[in-house]
Amino acid sequence: MGRKWNNIKEKKASKDANTSRVYSKFALEIYVAAKSGEPDPESNQALKFVLERAKTYNVPRVIIDRAIDKAKGGSEESYDELRYEGFGPSGSMIIVDALTNNVNRTASNVRAAFGKNGGNMGVNGSVSYMFDATAVIGIEGKSSDEVLELLMEADVDVRDIIEEDEAVIVYAEPEQFHAVQEAFKSAGITEFSVAELTMLAQNDVTLPEDALAQFEKLIDALEDLEDVQRVYHNVDLGE
Repeated sequence: MGRKWNNIKEKKASKDANTSRVYSKFALEIYVAAKSGEPDPESNQALKFVLERAKTYNVPRVIIDRAIDKAKGGSEESYDELRYEGFGPSGSMIIVDALTNNVNRTASNVRAAFGKNGGNMGVNGSVSYMFDATAVIGIEGKSSDEVLELLMEADVDVRDIIEEDEAVIVYAEPEQFHAVQEAFKSAGITEFSVAELTMLAQNDVTLPEDALAQFEKLIDALEDLEDVQRVYHNVDLGE
């Protein structure tokens, strides 16, 4: 599990270095979540989840409020949630999640990013069967034994708990995301180093140096697309 956490950290560090892009993607995700139900996180689980994620990326309150106010204002903008699957250099596997108001544009742009960077699009299901939807929640200031005891007392089942780089990382079923967070919050823990619903590869692969460079170029091209929200893959990025 440790390598999976390293990959999440790498992705988060990359996003932290591109804050304007991160904020714009979160603004859209918050708007869509708020528009899908009540614009109140206490009664809208989708909105509550994205706001928890936004907090770990330090998204400014003004951006969050603006997105929610836009949803409250009855904007007619509508977006589709799309998932694309494909292959990168040396058989690496990639999943791309997007939010778009123009399906044809997004499909064309994602296909072009794959094609220009040593990859190719696959059909639905060609890659996702090798990934597991997973809730990943990290905290600091506790040991793995303390976290295990805390979760057991709250009667919350999880897949795995690891201790790494001064953080304790909990891997759980997606539907347990809020239960894990509430268990932590009941114990006075309100800050999370990571709070994600992600797709984790069942097996990571290591690429040779030349293929890795091309792979990273492909991931950058996909993440730079305006409609792309998240990119998952099975490559071990190392340290």
